[in-house]
Amino acid sequence: MYIYDVIGVGFGPANIALAIAMEELSFQGKALFLEARADATWQENMLFEDSDIQNHPLRDLVTPRNPQSYYSFTNFLHKKGRFFQHLNSNFHLPLRIEFAQYISWVAGHFDHLVQYQTPVVRIERIEHDGQRIYQLTDRGGKTYHARMAVVAPGRTPHLPPVFDGLESPRAIHLNHYLKTLNELALDSLDRIAVVGGSQSAVEIMLHLSERFPQSDVIGIKRCYGYKQKDVNPFTGEVYFPDFVDLFHASDRPTKRRLIADLHYTNYSASDADVLDRLYQRMYQQKIQQREKIVVHRSANVTGVEVREDGQLMLTIDKLEREEAVRERVGLVILATGFKNIGTRENEEPYPRILQPLIEAIQLDETGCIDTNYDYSLTMKGEALRTCFLNGLCESSHGMGDAGSFSLLALRSQLILQSLNDTLQHHKTQSRQRRATPTKAVPS
Repeated sequence: MYIYDVIGVGFGPANIALAIAMEELSFQGKALFLEARADATWQENMLFEDSDIQNHPLRDLVTPRNPQSYYSFTNFLHKKGRFFQHLNSNFHLPLRIEFAQYISWVAGHFDHLVQYQTPVVRIERIEHDGQRIYQLTDRGGKTYHARMAVVAPGRTPHLPPVFDGLESPRAIHLNHYLKTLNELALDSLDRIAVVGGSQSAVEIMLHLSERFPQSDVIGIKRCYGYKQKDVNPFTGEVYFPDFVDLFHASDRPTKRRLIADLHYTNYSASDADVLDRLYQRMYQQKIQQREKIVVHRSANVTGVEVREDGQLMLTIDKLEREEAVRERVGLVILATGFKNIGTRENEEPYPRILQPLIEAIQLDETGCIDTNYDYSLTMKGEALRTCFLNGLCESSHGMGDAGSFSLLALRSQLILQSLNDTLQHHKTQSRQRRATPTKAVPS
């Protein structure tokens, strides 16, 4: 049995940042990353040609930790011969397709550490040679073993209850958006619904309007109007390391208050330029008397029926109407976000991948995982930090952990420091075992 010092589950931006830290900060152990996908393409189903990222490009995979790193976005532009053209382009923020290229470029430098097309379906704790180690099992039944695990599988998509469990390929989460469009017959997409009030929802409506100009695009959102993202510099300090310190040290009611207060810095809101584009497009259609984009505001989908032809019939309750609205659609895209850690409807007590480990993890009083400052979980009966969450800790560390790039680099440094501490402990124990003389057995 080969035992790695650490295995990372997933090789998206969070664990790519960790791999960089391992190289630059001289991690002395043996590491392996297991990734379900065929490569490290970032947000492959949301790569629209004209959509930009939502964070400053200096908040990349490494710059906040090491501004001189080879793996910075700035150096990527230099290596690709686009540095001056990028500066001259007048883009407020980099295009998403370019940032995806940057992430793939960085990931390519660590192919020797990654095994792609290896979805991990189970993580458990086992005894081996007097030690407790992690056993990871992939979909094909192959097992891998490590002293430590860094779990970064991405967050679980949130599906509204009315769609949860619906057996239809025509109701999808935005995670599968572009792939599904390419697979469905175009003649079935004459009417498409987009549920949600996020930036992704607005971007998808714009993309559908361009790709299928003859189709009806139906937006459905709970609020009266689409909200503008809170991007003022004062609330932007939630992406500072100091805010992580404040948030993690706060009690549960204070954390709830902060999350509610800062909701529109990251959720249920869009950038002003995207909102302007949607409103202007709807107005242009009105001028031309060909209104193909319709928005149901203050509305909830209360029922979904699968028709004989496979299309869906939605029942929609609206604030300004006593009777429900019925809409037939060939596709529903759920731009309804992802689950955080918690006990509410759109939350989960822990990521599903941790289910086999739950009996060994110290939970809080609500039955949810409780993440330490260094992103580790406390394992019952163990003083060492051996299991870490990378990118799933908004409930414990604040908004900078909500799928944002802002603190990726600094988070990877904290995790690596704890990995090194645990690795050093194992090396010390190993030396002590070798130095202990074996007693002779009398004949």
